[in-house]
Order: sequence, then C-alpha cells, then structure tokens
Amino acid sequence: MMSKMTIETERGKDRFVPTDKVSGTVSWDLDQVPDSVELRLFWYTKGKGDRDVGIVAGVALANPQAHDRRDFSFKLPEGPYSFSGRLISLIWALELIAKPSDLTERFDLTVSPTGEEVRIRDQTGN
Repeated sequence: MMSKMTIETERGKDRFVPTDKVSGTVSWDLDQVPDSVELRLFWYTKGKGDRDVGIVAGVALANPQAHDRRDFSFKLPEGPYSFSGRLISLIWALELIAKPSDLTERFDLTVSPTGEEVRIRDQTGN
C-alpha cells in the first residue's frame, strides 16, 4: 500500500488576509498506525542566504489511526506578509507530519492585506 496524506482548506482557498481563519480537513492513509500526527501553521523564507522558519501554531492530533480524517482551524496572525523579491521570498504553509515515518504533506498559502503576494522591487524597478 502507498501511504498518502492530504490537506484541504474550505473551498480550496489558498489566499487569506491577516487574522483570517484557515480551516479545513486533513486526512491520511498510512501503512501502519502512526505514533503521532501533527498539523502546523508556519512561514518560511526561500532564496539567497539562510532559511528562516517561524512556526505560528501547531496541533497534535490525538489517537491517530492508520486511516483517519480530522477537521482543523487556525487563526492567522497580523503578519508577516507573503512576499517575493529578487533574492528572497516568504511563504506561508500548512504542514502535516506523521511520526515515526516522517511522512509530510504541505499546502502553501498566501497571506497579505490584499490576499495577493507582495512583490518587492529593487531600486531599479526590477
């Protein structure tokens, strides 16, 4: 059997404004009963330089079974905003982690006042 994990937000929504509620359902079909399953809301940077990560919230899903489905809800903080620049980007995500297999599933989000990724331009306009 092939292990599978999914994260689904309400109506498939992936764009949010600060303080919005992100809710939906996580599910998994694993080869064996996991020791633990955790869902995290976090942001991370990608690009040049060191990678930064900020875990905003996490929930351990009690008594997970090999085949399971759970509802979730997180309230987004005021920031930081999702942005993309020439050298670095900040991305929000939900991540579902099953232990001890370290199987993960990630669902990327955009968080900003407009619901659109903020584009950072350098002084030349690029």
